[in-house]
Amino acid sequence: MKIIIIGGEAAGMSAAAKAKRINPTAEIVVYEASNVISFGACGLPYYIGDEFSDANFMAEFTPAQFAEKGIQVLTQHRVVNLDPQQQQLTVEHQGETLVTHYDRLMIATGAKEILPPIAGLEKQGVYSLRRMQDGLDIKTALADPLCQHVTIIGSGFIGLEVAEAMIHQGKTVRLIERAACLIPDAFDTEISQHIQPELEHAGVQIHLKESVREIIGDDRVTSIKTDKDIYATDLVICCTGVKPNTDFIAATGIERLANGAIIIDQQGKTSIDNIWAAGDCATIWHAQLQQPVYIPLATGANKMGRLVGENIAGKNLRYDGTLGTSCVKILGLEAARTGLSEREAQQANIDYSTVYISDKCHTNYCEGQSPLYIKLIYRSDNKQLLGGQMIGNKGAVHRVDALAVAISLGATTEQLGMMDFAYAPPFARTWDIMNVAGNVAK
Repeated sequence: MKIIIIGGEAAGMSAAAKAKRINPTAEIVVYEASNVISFGACGLPYYIGDEFSDANFMAEFTPAQFAEKGIQVLTQHRVVNLDPQQQQLTVEHQGETLVTHYDRLMIATGAKEILPPIAGLEKQGVYSLRRMQDGLDIKTALADPLCQHVTIIGSGFIGLEVAEAMIHQGKTVRLIERAACLIPDAFDTEISQHIQPELEHAGVQIHLKESVREIIGDDRVTSIKTDKDIYATDLVICCTGVKPNTDFIAATGIERLANGAIIIDQQGKTSIDNIWAAGDCATIWHAQLQQPVYIPLATGANKMGRLVGENIAGKNLRYDGTLGTSCVKILGLEAARTGLSEREAQQANIDYSTVYISDKCHTNYCEGQSPLYIKLIYRSDNKQLLGGQMIGNKGAVHRVDALAVAISLGATTEQLGMMDFAYAPPFARTWDIMNVAGNVAK
């Protein structure tokens, strides 16, 4: 059996490794368009912020290491056409074209950056942050002593992490977000409102409800024009989201969402026989909504990649579903979420209620006590937990891990209120903030 995997990042390489372990006799070939495999883009903001210096830390394995396992990985090979009827692929490599056959195929082509519709993006000094080369180029640009003012467009996870990285680099930072609050797609306003003061205290100039219209400069950026003003800048980093990298399959008949994400079931199968998909190019099953959704996270890519690897090699496993659990660090703050946000509960037409409270991370007589803020979303009728979000200086992220478990097991707010969380004065209060929120919920 010949298994071909298109894409050599998290999902693709997880699938390749697992498939080879399940079916050692299978011929497995991976085509990767870039020259890097097993690359984790999540590390890029920390790399350009000088938290580590070796870019190779972001690429966990090499083609040679996979070759030792009997997996052929071909870099700089771009699949440009898929013929599902003939089960053939057309591949380009250094100006040459080859056609190859597969018995089973996995598409794991990831996502590409969404660039805003503004003039001047081609100018020098304007970057996105998605690939290894992006990180290398930005780091080189930041080393120029003339580069002092950095403008970030977009305040999602990457935008906020890049803002912190630029602060660490000693730059003057401007952050422009067209929405009315920061990180609007991930957090409700009760939680996200605490991020802006943290960044402003560090000197970040934040512009909400403002959109960039043009990058100004001859060959190199010198300023940006928004719908409100013109601001001088030496460097621009676009962090305006991603979209599935699936244009090459547009004519195949594989079912996709409106944004291009390949629709897969709980086994990772697409709408066409012998073709699976996973990672940022595909949907993922949502545990609560019981439908495919687009949530491009490394955790989901790795889990679905592993599962597809088993299924493509002959097993018949199903993924119970994601909760979209995610987190971010912004200077001294940490924030996390799991399950449905209030906006998502509204969109799903769920009859829900919410509770939002503040408390402390641990007892007042231990050093380092600080505020914590939590929001719960739960069903109005039976009080079953739907989602939770938390932010604070410490202790927020791993508490949300506990919420993810509670939601997965169908816990109610009453059960959360009496849940037996660990207590010691340096770590928590006798009634943890999650207990308090569960007991306050009506």
